[in-house]
Amino acid sequence: MPVARGILLDIEGTTTPISFVYDVLFPFARRHVSEYVKHADLTDLKHEYDDEVRKGSNPPLWSEEPVAYIYWLMDQDRKSTALKRIQGEIWHEGYERGLLHGEVFPDVPGALERWQRNGIDLRIFSSGSILAQLLLFSSTPAGDLTKFLRGYFDTTTGPKNVAASYGTIAKSFGVAPSEILFISDITRELDAAREAGMQTRLCIRTGNHPQPANEHKTITTFDEIL
Repeated sequence: MPVARGILLDIEGTTTPISFVYDVLFPFARRHVSEYVKHADLTDLKHEYDDEVRKGSNPPLWSEEPVAYIYWLMDQDRKSTALKRIQGEIWHEGYERGLLHGEVFPDVPGALERWQRNGIDLRIFSSGSILAQLLLFSSTPAGDLTKFLRGYFDTTTGPKNVAASYGTIAKSFGVAPSEILFISDITRELDAAREAGMQTRLCIRTGNHPQPANEHKTITTFDEIL
């Protein structure tokens, strides 16, 4: 593998167990949606809703407190920027109250420290909001891991399965895409990163979803990298 000057990491299924996202974070957000929408600015969500209607997606009818629409987005695991903002803000309160704590695989803290020590620029690209990313990495059992991370990207940068998103991210690193390694558990994301010129690794962890046949090299732990 060519020397990587930057490493870009996915979260779900890569740094963090899928079970934490689906069994802890998502249910927590769902339980608190009704209270959240009573006081929230839902302008962005309404714009997305109107787009859904125009596209003929048949979302639930919008109401003054559009909980049904938010549940509809959650049930389809939509990578909606407005939904991710809502979830992040709900989780923020949960972390602040000590009801939530971040979770990462055991090899992650040591790898982040080792990579940083070797001068590698470490950043995150997740469908979850930047707020949600910061909350997770700042509250792990191993302590605050944000000290190892220099940048965060979410769907405001672009979809994770589109090469242009990775081109934009590479520019922020300030190095050639070929000098950046992207690690994810989803092959379509890796395909997009490779199209943009990045190096790739498919992360295979317990609980991850099987991926279609592909040409990406695989890892089962970050200890295999550098």
